[in-house]
Parts: sequence; structure tokens; C-alpha cells
Amino acid sequence: MNPATVVILAAGRGTRMRSATPKLAHDLCGWPLIHWPVAAAREAGAARVIVVVSEESPLDGALPHGVLSATQATPNGTGGAVLAAGSQIDHAASVIVLNGDVPLVDAALLRELADQHELSGAAATMVTIELDDPRGYGRVVRDADGAVERVVETKNGGEASASELAIREVNTGVFAFKADVLLEQLARVPAVGEEIYLPGVLPLIRAAGGALATFAAEDPALLLGVNDRAQLAVVRAEAQRRIQERHMLAGVTIVQPSSTSIDVGVKIAADTLVEPCTQLLGDTRIGTGASVGPHTTVIDSLLGDGVRVLHSHLVDCELREGATVGPFAYLRPGALLRERAKAGTFVEIKNSDVGARTKVPHLSYVGDADIGEDTNLGAGSITANYDGYAKHRTKIGARVRGSVDTSYVAPVTVGDDAWTAAGSVITGDVPPGALAVARSRQRNVEGYSERRKDAEDA
Repeated sequence: MNPATVVILAAGRGTRMRSATPKLAHDLCGWPLIHWPVAAAREAGAARVIVVVSEESPLDGALPHGVLSATQATPNGTGGAVLAAGSQIDHAASVIVLNGDVPLVDAALLRELADQHELSGAAATMVTIELDDPRGYGRVVRDADGAVERVVETKNGGEASASELAIREVNTGVFAFKADVLLEQLARVPAVGEEIYLPGVLPLIRAAGGALATFAAEDPALLLGVNDRAQLAVVRAEAQRRIQERHMLAGVTIVQPSSTSIDVGVKIAADTLVEPCTQLLGDTRIGTGASVGPHTTVIDSLLGDGVRVLHSHLVDCELREGATVGPFAYLRPGALLRERAKAGTFVEIKNSDVGARTKVPHLSYVGDADIGEDTNLGAGSITANYDGYAKHRTKIGARVRGSVDTSYVAPVTVGDDAWTAAGSVITGDVPPGALAVARSRQRNVEGYSERRKDAEDA
């Protein structure tokens, strides 16, 4: 793409979403809707990206860093939106205009559009598609020689004749223009009611001697629009298909794509297996030869080579090479499992560093702890990290053998090679190599059952 400005129209009210959230701030596979066309424009090589927003919905916090914005003070249509961005458009270059609610537009289409527009020398190039059911779209009207005359809108009844409604070629809302020609003629487009339609500039450009061209999009799915939540679901399904296809072609096995969700920013190395009913979300990274799922959610986490995660929920954590998790484990933010460490069945870990080859096999809670390598914590191990006022850390050394039902009341340190007796409540530091026994001595009361029976019969 030659250096060009891309203007993305994002000032629509989005009332059909029935939402307090602006339409283009709604999530689509890990990104707000508006991020998708911005990313496509940047990947295509746009020199400048301008997003036109409204005063009612400025999209604060939803716009990617470095994007320029222009405010359309009055909701006066797509033409008015482009005029609102006029002062930021390079008048000496080409400008591409597209709607922000068409998120699947990709960089390849924008590059091809820009290249064809430059090579043809046209003043305006409009992306069109042919649809079996063109209802709701503006129809492309051509003259007897096949040249574009105008676009007939069909939003309101009576705008198009029966013959025009029969036309299957439609305007997609994606255009390339010579910027100076666009801005000169757009200022002359008459309003229809309160709106200035961007396609209304085409007859004026033609009348002034400018050539009009079309670019036929081969894949209609790239131009699917989002006006309500039902259409968002359709677009999400197509986006998922494309995301998963990209991973599979790169060497990832996805056993059941229909039950799998993968966000657009997720990265997965080759030879990893994604089992059914698995969600990989946010900024998740997965190494080679890993296995994730089934029935697993991983959010904003880093999983190393050869990791195994089964029936578990992971958020903002790190698993290094060969670590295993699950089934039914919950790893919360700040959990780090080093090489070949294990978090087993019904284990919860948060804000803790679990050493290499260390095992927390089952039915345990580890919070705010540092555990050395080759340690084993028995079933029912608990780090009591909160005293009602503040959190405290537990430090457990290397090669420690913690027996079942041991509670470590922080702050406490257990030295290397130490042991704990089953059922102990550890409230003081344990020296290296020591056995900590922190429980009352067992006392058996002989004949207790008979004495109870005699008492009940009396």
C-alpha cells in the first residue's frame, strides 16, 4: 500500500445493540470491535489511521494506542463523518474509508484496494459484492456502458425503484479516493433529511470528470457487518473459524473446533493439542507439544513446551516446561509452576512460586508462598496466608516432605529437607532436616462404645 490515510467511521449510535456499552467497544474474540479494522489498516501499511467518533460515544479506552481520532459533533451521516476528519487527512495522498462495524476486513483486501486504485488512476474506487439477498444494502447503479453512476440507498422505503431493488451488486461501505477530490466534492453533497451519505459524492465526482472504479471483493464474509448482537454472533463464529484455521495450518491440533474458543491475540506453537470445550483467551502463549483441555479455560497465561492442563481454570499464571495441572485445578494470578512441577486434583494456587519438580498433588490451597524444588506437599495442605488484617508469605524449602493435612500459618519458614507430621499446624519456623510435629498426642479411651450404650439404655 502506498502511504495512505485510513478513515474508520465509528460514530454510529449502535442503538440496535441494546447496550450501555458503545457498539464498537463490544468484544470480538479478545479485541473490541474497533481494534479489528485498525489492526487491518496498520498491517496493510497505512501512514495514518483516523477513527471518527461521536460526542456521545468517544470510545475512551477502546481505541488502540497511536490512533488519531476525530469527533463528529452532529450525527449527520457517513459523509459528515468523513468531513469531521478532513483536517487530519493528507490531501495529497489517497484515503481509504471504511465502517468500524465491519471487523473482518483484512489487510490483504485493503492493500489490493489501494493498489488497484492507484494503478487505475480513478478518483474513487468502491468495493462491491454481489449478494443473493441484497436487502438493506445500497445498490450499485451502472450506465449502459457498465460504468458506475451512483449508489441507491434502500434504508428508507421508496428510495429505490423495483428495477434498482433487483440489482444484486451492492456497496460494502469500503472506498478509496483521491483525498483532495473527495473533500472538495463531499462538501457539495446535499443532505437527505439530516444525513449526508458518503456514496452521494460519486455522481459529483463523475460529473466533474473523475473516473469511478469498482473493486469486487471475492469473500463476502470479510464484509459482514455488526448492527445487533445476533449479527455479532454470526461475525464471531466466522472470526473463530478463521483464527482456528490459522492455528491448524500452523501445526496445532484442535480436536473439536465447534466447542473451542481462541482469542485473536493467542499464540500457540506447533504440535500442541487443544482438546474439546477449551477456551484460550486474552494474551495467552502456549509452547510446542503442549496439551490443553478438555474443559479448560486459560486466560492471559504463559504455558511452556510440553505442559499438560486438564479440566482446569488458569488466570494470569505461568507454567514452565513439562508442568502439569489438573484435573479441576484453579491457578490464580501470580502462580508460577517451574519445570515439571505439578498442581493436581482440586488444587488452588495463587501468587506463589512452585519449584521445579515440586508436587502439590491434590485437595490443597497454596497462596502467597515460595516453594523450593523437589518438594512434595501432601493432600489437604494449606498455607494460611491471611491473618484478618494483612497477607503474609510462607517459605518452604527444597526436598521438603509435607504430610497430609498440614497447615502452614504464615509468616513461617520450613527449611530444606524438613518434614511435617500428618495433621500438623505449623506456626513456627522448621529448621532444615527437622521433623515438625504440631498436634496433640492421641489418647484412646478404652470401652467408650460400651459405656455410651449403657448410658443410653439407663
